[in-house]
Amino acid sequence: MKKFFAVVKREYIQRVRTKFFIVATVLGPLITFGFTVVPGMMMMIKTGGPTRLAIVDQTGKMYERVASEINQEEGRPRPTPTVAMPGQVSRQDQARQAAGMVRTSYVIEQIDLDGRSIDEVRTQLNGKVSGRELDGYLILPANLLTGGQPEFHARNTADLITNEQLQRAISQAVRSQRLVENGIDEKRLDELSKPVELKATGAAGEESKGMAGFFLVFGLGMLIYMSVLLYGQLVLGAVVEEKETRIAEILFSSIRPFPLMMGKLIGVSLVALTQLGIWGLTFFAVSIWAAGSSFSLPSLSPFLFVYFAIFFLMGFFIYSTIYAVVGSMVTTTQEGGQLAMPVVLMLVAALFVSFNVIRNPNSPLAFWASLFPFFAPITMLVRIVTETPPFWQILLSLTIGFTTATGLIWLASRIYRVGMLMYGKKATIPEVMRWVRQA
Repeated sequence: MKKFFAVVKREYIQRVRTKFFIVATVLGPLITFGFTVVPGMMMMIKTGGPTRLAIVDQTGKMYERVASEINQEEGRPRPTPTVAMPGQVSRQDQARQAAGMVRTSYVIEQIDLDGRSIDEVRTQLNGKVSGRELDGYLILPANLLTGGQPEFHARNTADLITNEQLQRAISQAVRSQRLVENGIDEKRLDELSKPVELKATGAAGEESKGMAGFFLVFGLGMLIYMSVLLYGQLVLGAVVEEKETRIAEILFSSIRPFPLMMGKLIGVSLVALTQLGIWGLTFFAVSIWAAGSSFSLPSLSPFLFVYFAIFFLMGFFIYSTIYAVVGSMVTTTQEGGQLAMPVVLMLVAALFVSFNVIRNPNSPLAFWASLFPFFAPITMLVRIVTETPPFWQILLSLTIGFTTATGLIWLASRIYRVGMLMYGKKATIPEVMRWVRQA
């Protein structure tokens, strides 16, 4: 046991003292903040000068309405972004949502035909766009109110957000003009069409967390995914390094392979818990600060942190044991990365299944996915945060998961003791099976 604890101590202290650990611990929350909050803030910032736009109104009565609607785009309330599952949002829907969040200002001018043909005006405006006197121009056809299609010509044809904003403004202007021409009170119709705000509460009467709740659930699943992947790779790299430098031959002369492998796994797991604990304290401090400000964070139960640590450890030992086996089978880190690809895909699959679990945490898919040991570290935690299942399901998931981890550790120890002493080429599956029988 003394040698085992020596291995755990060495793995822990050696990794905690590295610059990578310090940098990752500090930058982890900052990077998370950057990828989740900063993009939304950037969408709200005005970029560059106003968009210079010319309008050719062939109807003779739509310019004022269209120009007014375009200018109102800047002052309209910004909608709350919606979240959909992968594959359910088209590019057009994404552009429509982004257009409602981006702040854009316009400088609009009216172009009169003055007896010229539309082709002559189009040629003149194309010259202004090419000469950077205009950013684009709109042509409103004479039959716009009866189904005619307006045209938008711009220098930047890839600006889907501006396209969507103009389309929305023109649609609103056409709708308003049609109401006026049919004798319908537009203001009265707007009052009658006022949307209803839904107040969502849980079964116990607690208020719904809304978007914050979704990002909390998905964020915890993503954190499990990233942590298991990162520290599993560390285990793989450490095993391959000892095999390449033949340190394992010296270590095996003083300690048996099984406590050596377990010492590595436990040491790295303590490093991971230390880092996650620092992040948790940071989140707790931010929560205290947010309690006295207008910025709000969803309240978290203390049991959630306990569940997070338990399921992280379960996932870590399941996947890190596989990484240790892979490391003992290969000769270089590059080979290890290729052979470990199925492990990464398994984690990705668990992350994608969690989307369905969030939508319906009590479905048969959510139930079985939370019991499957390779998915459970993510899917069961997502179920607990979304809608806590009965305790027997949580206990059953933990029992299956840790039993699987124990079996994998037993199997890995038999492969590890032989594989760490094999050099020259990557082991094949039949060879690995022979190692298991021989051990």
